Amino acid sequence: MKKEHLHIVEKVMPGSIAEELEIEAGDVLVEINGNKIEDIFDYQYYTQDEYIEVLIRKPSGEEWLLEIDKEYDEDLGITFENGLMDDYRSCHNKCIFCFIDQMPKGMRDTLYFKDDDSRLSFLQGNYVTLTNMSDEDVDRIIKYNLSPINVSFQTTNPELRCRMLNNRFAGQALEKAWKLAQAGITMNGQIVLCKGVNDGEELERSIRDLSNYLPNLESVSVVPVGLSKYREGLYPLEPFTKKDAKQVLEVIHKWQDKLYPEYGLHFIHASDEWYILAEEELPEEERYDGYLQLENGVGMLRLLTDEFQDAFAELKITKGVQIPERELSIATGRLAYRFIDDMAKQLMEQYPQLKIHIYPIRNDFFGEMITVSGLLTGQDLLAQLKGQVLGEKLLLPQNVLKSGEAVFLDDMTLPELEKALQVPIDIVKSSGQDFLDAIIF
Repeated sequence: MKKEHLHIVEKVMPGSIAEELEIEAGDVLVEINGNKIEDIFDYQYYTQDEYIEVLIRKPSGEEWLLEIDKEYDEDLGITFENGLMDDYRSCHNKCIFCFIDQMPKGMRDTLYFKDDDSRLSFLQGNYVTLTNMSDEDVDRIIKYNLSPINVSFQTTNPELRCRMLNNRFAGQALEKAWKLAQAGITMNGQIVLCKGVNDGEELERSIRDLSNYLPNLESVSVVPVGLSKYREGLYPLEPFTKKDAKQVLEVIHKWQDKLYPEYGLHFIHASDEWYILAEEELPEEERYDGYLQLENGVGMLRLLTDEFQDAFAELKITKGVQIPERELSIATGRLAYRFIDDMAKQLMEQYPQLKIHIYPIRNDFFGEMITVSGLLTGQDLLAQLKGQVLGEKLLLPQNVLKSGEAVFLDDMTLPELEKALQVPIDIVKSSGQDFLDAIIF
């Protein structure tokens, strides 16, 4: 029997319909138009009409049936204590590539939660395996037209998918993606590539099969498995080599060239790591189809460098801008180091009064094979920056911190790092313009 959740009002927006009707924090939403509300999608669906009836229960137990006339899609102005209005669904797979299984003990509890919730896919862009999605869930996505949904495919070989996810139903779950595509639901996909497992001919098969989902499956990213040093007892996976990366890119580029003329989409995309490992140039902007998979590291470095070049060109032609004499430092993951260093050198060549020190931080916490800045810890930053020339301030990318908080992955806080290094730290957003502004102004 499904557990019933109380949908408790946390906040009522000033000037909203809810405030006018004297709905208050602590009230409970019971029904809308006689329908029980399971989660935020039920709420949004049933509140979009011009006339609705909302049943509210006051803390005293008194129930109010409110008849509301409003504009179509006009919001009631309510937020709830649980933003999803339901429990988050956790992942029950035991994927051979799961990064959470490769983390050390003793970190904060939230870092060990494995979500596999299609609703979070729509709300936050999370990738889901479809293995814990019921037929009812699929029907609700279609009914509410929830797009886009991001799907972790890994492979279209049903038997191999069962083995990779350690779930005997993982192969059947692919049928749900096909049903969503047939219903016109926009999707994006990803393949976490594991050497000797789902690469080579299996990758070819997956791309060929998934291309049949076009145009509703707009893009599929191929990302190399992340391997930390905490893999004892886990499935034996090996890192990809330069030769491997070149072969992966050859396959992806071949399929891009085949699919683009017909669909106007390149569809299959390699994450930035492949180009760096293969020592090949990043593709031009046009090949990223509008950067559909930035959060998966697809095109992030191309976008950053292009934005920087645009901002840099504009700065050079701007009259009257005084560039101060300044010495500062930048720390970044080893993946992006070459690009950050190149941008800094361009600035110093144009403006000799600037002195910029770039420090690529080795990931000792998770292991040297982890090179992205988003997995850097405060302790690695401290250990490798202590005693270095840092200048008047240190710049760090925004993704080193917990979203919305000044806390690193290892729970060191930003003020603690500032105090230990004895230097002010500025957090820089991800755009090339933000990077330039943080240095110049």
